[in-house]
Amino acid sequence: MKYALITGGSRGIGRAVCVKLARMGYHILINYASNTAEAEKTLELVRQAGQDGEILMFDVSDRVQTHEALEAWEKAHPEEYIEVLVNNAGIRRDNVMAFMPPEDWNRVLDITLSGFYNVTQPLLQPMLAHKFGRIINMASVSGLKGIAGQTNYSTAKGGIIAATKALAQEVARKNVTVNAVAPGFIKTDMVEGLDEGTLKKTIPANRFGTPEEVAEAVGFLASPGAGYITGNVISINGGLYT
Repeated sequence: MKYALITGGSRGIGRAVCVKLARMGYHILINYASNTAEAEKTLELVRQAGQDGEILMFDVSDRVQTHEALEAWEKAHPEEYIEVLVNNAGIRRDNVMAFMPPEDWNRVLDITLSGFYNVTQPLLQPMLAHKFGRIINMASVSGLKGIAGQTNYSTAKGGIIAATKALAQEVARKNVTVNAVAPGFIKTDMVEGLDEGTLKKTIPANRFGTPEEVAEAVGFLASPGAGYITGNVISINGGLYT
């Protein structure tokens, strides 16, 4: 059985990725931090896609909590390993830097950057030992060009891009690839409160993207056909930034 772990998999892009990877034959591990009802909805969609899965509740920014959850899974599956990891968990706490409280800065960076380390580091050794792995990190157009009012988010996503490029060089010889996707404006609850009508005018495609369009790129990067692609960032933004 092939296993894929998607952090922040209960909603939005994470949910679409869970369904896509299920259709590719993966047993899906759906990580979430608090909303059990949404995680269970994602699990039902995974089952409707023809596969099974399980939900894993832990806060990726909490090293101890993450370690305990992954260790428990590994003990329950001593002959198995997680061959695909999608680091999708993340939040926005937008504000101009001059008025940004420290908790908003720290929380955004902790979930994205510390979460990347906390989840990826313990799963790397099994991938290297099996000489196969796929790590796909959720970046953002904000991490590529920077967006005013998102200095914390841009910092976090820019860091993920740099981490992707560095880690890819460490593990490529063991047939483990590390890539990122960088969505622009995607119709999820992450863009709630934004003026879609105005923002669409800045996008050459004249629309927001869908979670399923992002999931298609993640699915490709997870596939055997993407084995020679590593250290790359795929932009999914309708031409907003190239």
